[in-house]
Amino acid sequence: MDEAAVTQLFTRSDGSYLFARWGRPLAPVVFGVDDRTISILKGAIEAVVTLADHSMAETDPELGANLMIFFLTDWAELSDVPQMGHILADLDTLVPRLQAAGANQYRSFRFDEAGGIKAAFVFVRMDAEMSDLPAETIALAQIVQTILLWSDTAFTETGPLVQAGPDGPAMLRPEIAQVIRAGYDPVMPVSARDPSHGLRLAARIGVMQ
Repeated sequence: MDEAAVTQLFTRSDGSYLFARWGRPLAPVVFGVDDRTISILKGAIEAVVTLADHSMAETDPELGANLMIFFLTDWAELSDVPQMGHILADLDTLVPRLQAAGANQYRSFRFDEAGGIKAAFVFVRMDAEMSDLPAETIALAQIVQTILLWSDTAFTETGPLVQAGPDGPAMLRPEIAQVIRAGYDPVMPVSARDPSHGLRLAARIGVMQ
């Protein structure tokens, strides 16, 4: 990817640039699916964390679990989840917005003092589109979109995964894998708001190739 393409991945719809990676190990917990799907999700998390050369933990010392993934059949279910109002402060207005948009996924992040990600809450509504996808594809797509704070428009036209043949599994696009690896390079900052960071990311990709 050239410098402009890398920078665009973290340039938000309002024109601002914002990059953040996890500043602590991921401690995930999954709700709303069976044990087999939980295993698939944790396998996807481990794979992406390994790609980033980051780390996982059984628990987060401050939060217990810092990556919570919820599977729902209807957005209205959010209002019935205990303590969800503490996780999503705008819950009363968020649910109608998600319903009106026909959304099937939503992610909310929390940040530490350095601007790094300290928690993420992922919500997946299993509509007809999601239900047609293999669990492995859903898992990988969600974790890739949570390992970094991508722009709100980063994957609107082209998703982070690519199909490996007509009947093959979905795989992470090589260029997106390169951005993840570069973003977690120790020489790079945990967060950035200056677009010049995108140029540095592109330079790191070139060095790592």
